Amino acid sequence: MKFFVDTADTNDIADLAATGLLDGVTTNPSLIAKSGRDFLEVTKEICGLVDGPVSAEVVALDHEGMMREAEILRKIADNVCIKVPLTIDGLKTCKKLTSDGTLVNVTLCFSANQALLAAKAGASFVSPFVGRHDDNGFDGMDLIRDIRLIYDNYAFETEILAASIRYPVHVLECARIGADVATMPPAVIKNLVKHVLTDKGIEGFMADWAKTGQSL
Repeated sequence: MKFFVDTADTNDIADLAATGLLDGVTTNPSLIAKSGRDFLEVTKEICGLVDGPVSAEVVALDHEGMMREAEILRKIADNVCIKVPLTIDGLKTCKKLTSDGTLVNVTLCFSANQALLAAKAGASFVSPFVGRHDDNGFDGMDLIRDIRLIYDNYAFETEILAASIRYPVHVLECARIGADVATMPPAVIKNLVKHVLTDKGIEGFMADWAKTGQSL
């Protein structure tokens, strides 16, 4: 499974990219606003920090406006992935862009039917929102499971990009179901490495090493 980080904080991105574990980045207008930086400037910097796709979202709601914004965004770098909402205009824009060879991430997916439409429109990625789905009384993992089944039934090449990941257990369940990508806040990625027995093991090894009086 690919790991994307969901942030516009370039310090966090650079830190995670140095581990070799990072396959891409997702951003959205809320994350860009939180960074307090110019949209185009920060997107360009992020594209230089990772080799994989960097999702940059349009803010227009009509097809013509989305296409105008996409033209600006895809000139930033070769690894820009245009992010569009799962609406009729978003799907129309997706079809047009992917026909030209542009990567497209169709976002704000909350049903398997929506995911089916995104795949038929040629989306590179579809982003079902696991955490937000849970917040509203649904099971986010059932959504991932349904999309995986449908995509496998018809051999769609669209990758399932599990979004709104909140906890390490979300990552585990998505991996078990077969999501292609999980995009997570930096803290969630860093928490994946944590285990109480690992910490206790290190503590014990260090204590025993100190007793030897040796150094390396």
